[in-house]
Amino acid sequence: MKIIVAEDDPVSRARVTAILQLLGHEPVTCENGLEAWNAFDHEPVRLIISDWMMPGMDGLELCKKVRERPKTEYTYFILVTAEHTSEKDYDNAIREDVDDFLIKPLDRGAIWRRLRVAERILTFATELRQLKTLIPICMYCKKIRDDSDYWEQMEHYIHEHTGSDFSHGICPDCYAKVMESEFGIQAGESEKIG
Repeated sequence: MKIIVAEDDPVSRARVTAILQLLGHEPVTCENGLEAWNAFDHEPVRLIISDWMMPGMDGLELCKKVRERPKTEYTYFILVTAEHTSEKDYDNAIREDVDDFLIKPLDRGAIWRRLRVAERILTFATELRQLKTLIPICMYCKKIRDDSDYWEQMEHYIHEHTGSDFSHGICPDCYAKVMESEFGIQAGESEKIG
């Protein structure tokens, strides 16, 4: 998995990078939050490990920008800290939508455990997104079931969810079926009648 690592301390950055490589991941190393944001905005990844305190843009600001980026798959965000370890600090980070924490000094076991949890959460997030994109439709009448278990006409459902309107016509196959069932005329014969 490609993982952005935002860490201003070169020793910590090298340590995390080495551990991630040993675990089979592809780290994208960044020296600060702004560099990490630019890397993410250019090519979003599903997981970020970010130091909390960095010059320019700290970890909480980076997390906020990641969460606000439109049309982006869910990104699991792990915040690394050595100083901010009080309950109030953790509560503040959770309010900013941080997913998990690592405490410095970092070790391989702690990183491996966090990554296993992240992989499970990201798998569930992908499955949920796929389920939300499925629209339950009746195979006979083509009505769509909404979240309240109410079946409504497809045109009404799509209009409510997208604002789109429909103009109605008839395709050649349906035209042939209607002409045959309603008037007993086979395809091609209606042109001879005129």
